[in-house]
Amino acid sequence: MDCDSSVGIDLHLHSTASDGTLTPSDILRLAQEKKLKAIAITDHDTVEGSKEAQRLGIPPFIKFLTGVEISASPPPSANCSGSFHILGYGIRPDEPKLNKTLGVLQTARKNRNPIIIKRLNGLGFIFSLADVINEVGAGQISRPHIAQYMVKRKFVSSIDEAFNRYLAHGKPAYEEKYRIACEQAIEIIIGAGGLPVLAHPFLLNMKSDTELEKLIDVLKYMGIKGIEVYYPAHPPEKTFLYAELAKKYDLLMTGGTDFHGSLTPDIQMGTGKGDLLIPYSLYEKLVSRL
Repeated sequence: MDCDSSVGIDLHLHSTASDGTLTPSDILRLAQEKKLKAIAITDHDTVEGSKEAQRLGIPPFIKFLTGVEISASPPPSANCSGSFHILGYGIRPDEPKLNKTLGVLQTARKNRNPIIIKRLNGLGFIFSLADVINEVGAGQISRPHIAQYMVKRKFVSSIDEAFNRYLAHGKPAYEEKYRIACEQAIEIIIGAGGLPVLAHPFLLNMKSDTELEKLIDVLKYMGIKGIEVYYPAHPPEKTFLYAELAKKYDLLMTGGTDFHGSLTPDIQMGTGKGDLLIPYSLYEKLVSRL
């Protein structure tokens, strides 16, 4: 197999099945244009993006991994304040327990939206959930879609402004969402034949590197199999740290751009902000463990 470390991959992509703006078909086409050797569609709390890509047929020159990104609660002992997500790779998309759990998470997301919109209405932004759906489609509506609609209506000048002023944690329209325990997320990914990976550790906002290592130790005991080492927001010194922790705890290294299409226009598939290269060898090692 091709082990050329200069060949790029992207194992963290979002489609219209969750909060991306490109369909699975668009993602496959763009991956071909960018000559990526391997990709994974990892939509939030759903495997529909992966299923659709498989139904369409994967182009012969692209290796494809089914994927998901599960919203989870960190272990009680973890001293972190940021987003805690578990990526699942190589899962069986039709596995019943996985889909039942994802269905619960999708319902929680759906029930959260009217509360957020009601709070925005109270702040003087008058619109309905139906208005958002009419604008962005009837997929899995979430905060980025609401932010996108707010930009369209000129309530705010950008998606970042929508989050920074209204939708982010601690802001006036924020509503906490239901998350499953990280141990449960790890368990259902493994039960579906997949490999659970800690997503974007830098975004956990850990208080220290020592605290992060303690978390990795706990997650390793729970069954985590990898760390997302390569990521656009990771400073070089943190990328090095995460690689060292992966080696120390015998964990796989993965990487991806967290591509969402036009919702994050500064992040491009395969290259992030233009300086990210994720070697194909990581994909090979991941597949060898499935």
